[in-house]
Amino acid sequence: MSPDQELAELRATVGYLKDRQDILDCIQRESRARDRQDVAQIASCWWEDGVDEHGPSVTFAPEYPEKANLGHRMNFNMTSHNITNSVCELDGDTANVESYVIGALYWLDGKSTTIAFGRYLDRLEKRGGEWRIAVRRCTIEATADGDGTWVHSKNVQGFLKALWNGQDPSYDRPYQWKPREEGVRW
Repeated sequence: MSPDQELAELRATVGYLKDRQDILDCIQRESRARDRQDVAQIASCWWEDGVDEHGPSVTFAPEYPEKANLGHRMNFNMTSHNITNSVCELDGDTANVESYVIGALYWLDGKSTTIAFGRYLDRLEKRGGEWRIAVRRCTIEATADGDGTWVHSKNVQGFLKALWNGQDPSYDRPYQWKPREEGVRW
């Protein structure tokens, strides 16, 4: 193989890997943003003409961030969306991505938690060099309900508490430890 061929192959490989990472970053950033109720960050992951299908609910991207957040606020104290296995099929500037998601839902009663297992079936498109979600379809595979009161136990006292706003500790930069008296804690 000539040096020019090697360089072309290396460029193609790096471009492919960069696209894959940008796609995964977008999907994970969207989940994180929903767990923080961060409307601007949620919107930044979707194309304006994008559409989300969550069961019987179909929402177009401009309304999606507020509608998703409202749905969570009406039912839960907190959520945690965890992206696990992800399979990505790239075809030029389009990617079809199947990502497994585990959602932890801490109900408003403060006593119960539901864990939902499902998948996001996403089509992302690269426009102007940026990957964003164009279509999302969701599956639910299984759920499990549990006692959510453990967060009120002595075992959890002092842990940082997640917040649905810009005061969540994940927004602090740089990350550094703080005395127990600082931050919202259990």
